[in-house]
Amino acid sequence: MVRSEAQGRLPGSAPVSVVDIGSNSVRVVIYEDLSRSPTVLFNEKVLCGLGKGLGSTGRMDDEAVRRALNALRRFRALSDQARSTRIFVLATAAAREASNGPAFIEEAETILGHPVQVLSGEEEALYSALGVISGFGDVDGIAGDLGGGSLELIDIRGREFGKGVTLPLGGLRLAETSGNSLSKARNLAKAEVRKAGFLASGAGRTFYAVGGTWRNIAKLHMEIIRYPLHMMQGYELQLNEMQNFLEQVVLSKDSKDPAWQSVSKNRRALLPFGAVAMQEVLSVMKPSRVVFSAQGVREGYLYSQLPIEDQEADPLLLAADELAILRARSPEHARELAEWTGRMVPAFGVTETHEESRYRRAACLLADISWRAHPDYRGLQALNLIAHSSLIGITHAGRAYLALANYYRFEGLHDDGATAPLSQIATPRLLDLAKLLGGLLRVVYLFSASMPGIVNHLHFRRSNSPDLDLELVVPHEYSAFSGERLDGRLQQLSKLTGKRLAFVFE
Repeated sequence: MVRSEAQGRLPGSAPVSVVDIGSNSVRVVIYEDLSRSPTVLFNEKVLCGLGKGLGSTGRMDDEAVRRALNALRRFRALSDQARSTRIFVLATAAAREASNGPAFIEEAETILGHPVQVLSGEEEALYSALGVISGFGDVDGIAGDLGGGSLELIDIRGREFGKGVTLPLGGLRLAETSGNSLSKARNLAKAEVRKAGFLASGAGRTFYAVGGTWRNIAKLHMEIIRYPLHMMQGYELQLNEMQNFLEQVVLSKDSKDPAWQSVSKNRRALLPFGAVAMQEVLSVMKPSRVVFSAQGVREGYLYSQLPIEDQEADPLLLAADELAILRARSPEHARELAEWTGRMVPAFGVTETHEESRYRRAACLLADISWRAHPDYRGLQALNLIAHSSLIGITHAGRAYLALANYYRFEGLHDDGATAPLSQIATPRLLDLAKLLGGLLRVVYLFSASMPGIVNHLHFRRSNSPDLDLELVVPHEYSAFSGERLDGRLQQLSKLTGKRLAFVFE
């Protein structure tokens, strides 16, 4: 447990570190706690290139090894400084396959003071699958994790997955074994991908793309099309659009475009080879879409360390509740709203899907996290905080719904320049639901002074009056809360929904 006066940290948290020794990069990620929705405290990587030259020499490059060991010394010091209670150390293809791998691992263990788990290709695939499951929940497709030295593929349905395969198609390795020839790289990739016979079973399903090179391809696409939400987790492209863009990356005709500068120089050189590998996978699999995952082996490994009941928790609602604890005036009030709005939206003719219900609950939990901002900027701060939070278990359209609902709750039920970018991402249905939820929150936050104990005593009911459609029924003991401003908020909701509304005190 970390004891600190900092109120921006969850009480009783026990940080954990994951050191990831990959073929291209060596990284440490320090998480606030071992949790279903882990929050990153610190993240650093060094592009050591341990897999450089491995295909031709069978060894990890001596200079790369020296740099990696120096990085591990720093990572151990950083983990100690962050008060990590546990350090998990994972090593992948380069350390697994190199003739000098055992000596390197022995020295790494001495430096870190912890055992290094050298993952087999099958274990890499398994933890990648768990990373995708932890980030998306209900999964149906094939995950591919492209590292520097290898590509792991595994079929996932729900929380079940098949036996993974590993192929020697990592971006660094593919560039070297092909002599930096993209035509040779394509032939190598084509031959290897055919070995994954289960790929054909992915037709019409989803391909989940994991790994730094593929994430940078997505990042480049975002930059080129000026996508308004730079969140890698859940970024989605339909198959045809993905294939067309991969061809652009392979040709690299527009590499002088400033958008390419958003990708680091080291990564930029590997993008065409990562694109070739994905092209060959997609040509065999024929999925309906490609979805990018920021969750991979590290997150999958942490997920595997959780008890089953924690694995089954909803990461979106857990993260939203934690943010309410850290930032809201009353987390209890936020939880009341999550329950109350669920009972009230049917009165307006809305039947939610399971996903819409989850999003509404999360939006309510997040509805007061910007209250410390200046009143003129609370809506904008809520929109930015929510849209750009590292949430998982949610689509980009869902993220837009959460942010917009809380913007409307502060700024009114209209669109402006601030809402335009996210409105492009949300579906028309989610936009309507965001305004309805925002309208409800505008009424009850004003009624309750943002404090618990009142909301659950209010309810909408069908009116018997010919002049009204719905009545917001308020117990007589709360009649002192009535006022002109509150009436005005209810009439805003009336105008939005097209239903005639009024307070009834009884």
